[in-house]
Amino acid sequence: MRSAKAGEAGSRETSTSDLTARARIRDAAINRFAVEGFGASVRAIAADAGVSAGLVMHHFGSKDKLRAECDAHLLATIGRLKRENVAAAAAGQSFFHKFAAAEENAPVVGYVLRSMQDGSALAQAFIGHMVDDAVGYTKDGVAAGVIVPSRDEVARARYLTLSSLGALLLEVTLSPPSDPSDLAGIVRGYFTNSYLPMMELFTEGFLTSRRMLDEYLMYVPDPPSGEE
Repeated sequence: MRSAKAGEAGSRETSTSDLTARARIRDAAINRFAVEGFGASVRAIAADAGVSAGLVMHHFGSKDKLRAECDAHLLATIGRLKRENVAAAAAGQSFFHKFAAAEENAPVVGYVLRSMQDGSALAQAFIGHMVDDAVGYTKDGVAAGVIVPSRDEVARARYLTLSSLGALLLEVTLSPPSDPSDLAGIVRGYFTNSYLPMMELFTEGFLTSRRMLDEYLMYVPDPPSGEE
């Protein structure tokens, strides 16, 4: 009986260890992909995680499957961070304290940037999922009363997501960092150059009247509604 219980305990320990190793490999891959791109080798990822290349293959089977798990993990992380921002705004809290945390999440920014530069089918699917998720958390913001409703919530979420991603890509392309591995520095540079104009546009608007919108709505017979 004692032997069986010891075996069960050993099995649980092994299972926990395997789970920890899997997460460690995934996180190492995210960082390595963010810095080096998706051409990074399994050996480099294994070295970062402190495991063998064989253990990486044991857990994930292939580098493509490892990357797919990184995609899924980061999509969940991005969605969580966005919803936390919406909840903080709805509660009347300042979100500027999250700027420091944004540097901690710099690998997320680097990974997204590499995905846009990669342009593969997997990268396109990753960006597509980001757009789909944006529809959900902008609707959450509307429901919480911190985002103005749109005539077409889906189109707006897609535009805002692609605009922000495009701005990030162009910022790094036109003003490349001296150290591409300094992901936190890239985030700081993006904040420095982009957040004031972004906040002005989001909170104060750009045009002094809605004449252009009224003209467009007259041109479009049946503008879409948020429900559609």
